[in-house]
Amino acid sequence: MSSAAQNLADQNPRSASLFHKVAVLGLFLFSVFAPHSIAGAEISLAIGAVGWIFRTLVTGRTGFRRSRLDLPILLLLVWTVASAFLSAEPSISLAKLQSIHVFLTFYLTQAIASRRTAVLMVALMILSGTAGTLFSIYDLVRGRGVVVTAIDADSPFRKIGMKFATSDRASAPVEIISLSKGDTIWKVGGERVSSIPEIDDVIRRAQVGQLLSLSVITHGEHAEWPGVHVTESLQKAGSPSGLGGGGRLHRFRASGWTKHYEYFAEILQILSQLSLGLALANFQNHGANRRFKLALIATAVLAFGIAFTAMRTVLVAFAIGGCVVVWRTAKGSASRFLVTAAIIFVFSFGVVVVWQTRATHALSLQDDSASLRVRVAQVGLKRILTNPVFGHGMDAVKKHWNEWGFPGDVMIHLHSTPLQLAFDRGLPALFFWLWLMFAFWKLVTEGELATRETGDTNRHGVLLGTTGALAGFFVSSMVNYNFGAGVVALVFWWMMGITISLSRDVRKP
Repeated sequence: MSSAAQNLADQNPRSASLFHKVAVLGLFLFSVFAPHSIAGAEISLAIGAVGWIFRTLVTGRTGFRRSRLDLPILLLLVWTVASAFLSAEPSISLAKLQSIHVFLTFYLTQAIASRRTAVLMVALMILSGTAGTLFSIYDLVRGRGVVVTAIDADSPFRKIGMKFATSDRASAPVEIISLSKGDTIWKVGGERVSSIPEIDDVIRRAQVGQLLSLSVITHGEHAEWPGVHVTESLQKAGSPSGLGGGGRLHRFRASGWTKHYEYFAEILQILSQLSLGLALANFQNHGANRRFKLALIATAVLAFGIAFTAMRTVLVAFAIGGCVVVWRTAKGSASRFLVTAAIIFVFSFGVVVVWQTRATHALSLQDDSASLRVRVAQVGLKRILTNPVFGHGMDAVKKHWNEWGFPGDVMIHLHSTPLQLAFDRGLPALFFWLWLMFAFWKLVTEGELATRETGDTNRHGVLLGTTGALAGFFVSSMVNYNFGAGVVALVFWWMMGITISLSRDVRKP
């Protein structure tokens, strides 16, 4: 328990201690669930928040500490609210304001975590992320779904509903897409399948009128489709699916226990840097001890996990962040060279995974995904100039996608944190975000330098790793909207809170 928490407990020993333990339990549960489930992460934070609220009511103290991050956070929040009221679609943007509550994770974490529990929370999240990565490797070896080799002329999979005329999911689709040979179906109606008979069985067991969702891997990408409309005649057919195929797919993008390889990769990038920082700090102070070996193994597993997600941008972010950690290490030029070489090896391995897993020309950025991002970014840049102060409002683009010149019918975000902030909330919001990133960098680098010679290995290791995690997060943010990506944003704010806890009472060298 931190000294602040101890003072609170002295006033009402039993109740304060109990509520503090509940709060700490919530953050420990968050460390377990965050790499895998946003629902689990949010429930865990709610438990932590309940414990913190009652602890505060009992003691009369919040446990917050002032930091250089408070002002840019406040200004960013104020500008976000103002942009919502001045949005092109205020009703949409005001409703979206509920998403900005993620910043509370920063204050909740710093108010609850002590130096010791902060390190334990980091270690627990690293362990959880490692477990998810090992499952991903097992999933790749086992394979997913069934590869489609034939589609009958009357197969319901030739006309898969993508959009519907009303909110009623049983209504007739107004836009369709067709399954292609070589695509892989791995979930039907939420059930995992690995053969055509299993797909047929799911259709026969479904209720008439039900719309069976599909999880498909097509052209190297995961896709979630509303799916097949079940009818009586379809269920009575010899093979309701009208498909032919066999064999599982072993080339797909790893995502742990989630469907979101983008989020999974972003979190693994953060955790791999934290683990690398712990490994190098232990090696520097104690040589090749057990903690160094365990942290190094975890780093390797997490790094290969990033490679298996085939996320090009996160691979680059991992390499840059890892080099930041390595070259901030105080001494040992040979170890610096070896670890840098290992990072290059993992990056090269990831390049091969991208080549084998994703669509043709993905490495040269000539695939559909890259070209669509470029076109969306170009339109977004032009639109920023039309509303440079308060932006267009969060999610307002959903009602004006084609009207504002964006390509296609699939509505996506701008795939860039700076662009998205400037487009949604205006250039001042972008400035406040950059200020926040700079203030965080100053805070964590000063803390890392101050703890380098203290002998507090784990504290220094987490701060060292955070320098790389922040660098990687910032690099990835240039072409990913990771600052607004649900559980990724939660983990980022949590990391900032951990940094505040570990930087307390550190004397500058």
